[in-house]
Amino acid sequence: MIVLAREAPVRVVKESSKMTTWLRQSFHRLRSLFRRAELDRDLDAEISAHLQLAIDENLQRGLSPAEARRQAHLRFGGWQQAKEQHRGARSLPFLETLLQDLRFAFRMLRKSPGFTSVAVLTLALGIGANTAIFSLVNGILLVPLPYPSPEQLVSITGTYPKGGVVAMREQVHTIDVAAYYEGHEFNLTGQGEPLRLAGTVVSADFFSVLGARAELGRTFIPGEDIPGQDNYVVLSHAVWQQRFASDPAIIGRPIQLEGISRQVVGVMPPNFRFPSAKTQIWVPLHNDPRDAILYWADDFMPVIGRLHPGVTYEQARAEIRMFQSRVGALFPWVMPKDWNAGVSVLPLRSGMVADVRLRLLMLLGAVTLVVLIACANVANLTLARSATREKEIAVRTALGAGRRRILTQLLTESIVLAGLGGLIGLVLATKGLSSMKAMLPADTPRLADAHIDWRVLLFTGGLAILTGILSGLAPALQSSRTSPTETLRSGGRAGTLSLSRRLRSGLIVAEIAFAVLLVTAAGLLIRSFWALSHVNPGFRSEHILTARISPTQSFCNDPERCLAFYHTLLEQLRTSPSIESAALVNTLPLDGRVAKRSLEIENHTPSPGQDLVPLFWLHVVTPGYFRVMGIPILSGRAFTDADASGEPVAIIPAETARRFWPSQNAVGKHIHLLDDKSWRTVVGVTGDVRAYDLQQTIPSWMKGVAYVPYNSSATLEDRRMPADLTVVMRTNMDSSQMGATLREAVAGANPEAAVSDIKTMNAVLSDAVATPRSTSLLFIVFAALALALGSIG
Repeated sequence: MIVLAREAPVRVVKESSKMTTWLRQSFHRLRSLFRRAELDRDLDAEISAHLQLAIDENLQRGLSPAEARRQAHLRFGGWQQAKEQHRGARSLPFLETLLQDLRFAFRMLRKSPGFTSVAVLTLALGIGANTAIFSLVNGILLVPLPYPSPEQLVSITGTYPKGGVVAMREQVHTIDVAAYYEGHEFNLTGQGEPLRLAGTVVSADFFSVLGARAELGRTFIPGEDIPGQDNYVVLSHAVWQQRFASDPAIIGRPIQLEGISRQVVGVMPPNFRFPSAKTQIWVPLHNDPRDAILYWADDFMPVIGRLHPGVTYEQARAEIRMFQSRVGALFPWVMPKDWNAGVSVLPLRSGMVADVRLRLLMLLGAVTLVVLIACANVANLTLARSATREKEIAVRTALGAGRRRILTQLLTESIVLAGLGGLIGLVLATKGLSSMKAMLPADTPRLADAHIDWRVLLFTGGLAILTGILSGLAPALQSSRTSPTETLRSGGRAGTLSLSRRLRSGLIVAEIAFAVLLVTAAGLLIRSFWALSHVNPGFRSEHILTARISPTQSFCNDPERCLAFYHTLLEQLRTSPSIESAALVNTLPLDGRVAKRSLEIENHTPSPGQDLVPLFWLHVVTPGYFRVMGIPILSGRAFTDADASGEPVAIIPAETARRFWPSQNAVGKHIHLLDDKSWRTVVGVTGDVRAYDLQQTIPSWMKGVAYVPYNSSATLEDRRMPADLTVVMRTNMDSSQMGATLREAVAGANPEAAVSDIKTMNAVLSDAVATPRSTSLLFIVFAALALALGSIG
């Protein structure tokens, strides 16, 4: 035991000494590659010195100068062999050979500038397209979220009201949870012209769950989402720069949002873009359990969380499902049995990008076909070129070069070609990525995170090597099989001509197959996009200009003042000679806003499992709206000015009428806004409007649509009149001219009202198909690229 105890340290010391010696030798060998000329001069000088000493000794012995030199050379032996042995001992043979191959490859490629240019450009296009798409995939799907321990961040499927989130926070012990709602907008006033800001309402622990820190000041702290303690705001970096001139003194100062004073407590860093890049400010939730409607019915929100240390996804899912089974009992009314059915816990990153994952993978598949076509193309060109090099390869083989050596040299040439293509492709990818980011919808999640980083560079390098091998392997194998005897006897191509033809034919077939596959996919997407873009939306979009008018919510807390403001504005617009007609609506079709309201239907008994009080999309409109938008009245009548103060009335679209009164005339039926004083009489039925998107009129969680006239009884789920409305005008003026006129009219009626989102209805329709249009356009580009590359081959 004592001997072993003594030998163990000795063994460790010996192994450590061996490792140190090996590292030192490797370092000196590597350094010698870059000092080869200097070391060769030193070696020549040393050999010459030894040779001269031997000659001098022979002269002293009385030999003649010629004999003295001859004897010295005989005594010294093969000094050229000694030099080669010395070079081998001091260098890395593999790297020496690789450098020789690289020098030879560049020399051969310079001799064929036409072939080199075409091959490099072909590979650059294929590699560049792949690099650009991979940059999107990397930034959106692969890069971890920029928060501490991002693997612990989760998304809880389904949505919950404020009361449900508070209950989850108290009852779930495997996850720290937070909620947010992205659909709010706020008027910033008192800082010059009113500015409409996109805001996200969040629970007080939202930032702490993410692990996000403010660049200036702080984020919200627990308790700042309860009444009386929630008048705070956190600014985005962009708003802080653009509206407050990057003034650090803004921390602690109050600003006016919706007429309410809120203290600025923090400014987020420029790379914080959660839940999306659109968010400009964050304000706390207003959790007031005394208001059952707002606490349990308004703003069902997505929930995020952070797993506690050591907790697995399976444990978290089990607890969330247990919570879901009992949270329904907390509501003041009976919740549908299918509410949040199948609730689960997913990685937050996966939840954020779920809607774009398939599209990105489709695009990645498309560019993979492009680079395969490029490889086949270059392989074909290389095969054609190799026919002219058979004699050269035969001579090298006859002089002793083995098949492996020939194969390595030819593959090195192909990889050099691909490397040059990769460098040019990287430049093309940088430009292409910028174009693709501009082409994709602005609300694409994590789009700002897509850029050229070390992962993309590593991918490009690996792809260049792989394309070099793929494009050069078949020609290299074919060329390395050259028989020097047959080739030199026949003067060239006889031995491999038939095999070369078969290989080239196979590559051409592969190119055509890949190109046809890509063109077919592009054709199907174009057909789908064409069909979607030619769907009848249910309204006429020509010559309609829209703009969002937003007085503050505090201004509209006085309903009569709000009504008077909009009445004055409409009258002023209708008297303008450039405006044929004008009207107002709270939610413009296809603009992404949804206004929900619980309704009771006269004599309607829900089927088992259906909502007792169905949720409707409530459009609040002024008289003339249907005429301006070109929405047909199928039966009954449209709203009139008398409806603003007369008996409560409503209009429903044909789809809703068929759902609740099949085979009956809906005119004369009654609906009731929950908590409203009286029932409303249906006075008309309109054509169906694709308001949610071009594939459906309403989201799946809604049961119908109702239009009501804009008056003090037209309240939404929060029991308040909508403060901000969209004006729709049938006019021939362009948006820039009309925008100035509109802002002047609004400022004259209410200086604190903001005007935003000035655009034509045709632009709204175009935005509605932005996603399929961008995907189709990218497939068209890649299909055209595939055809171009195929034609070169």
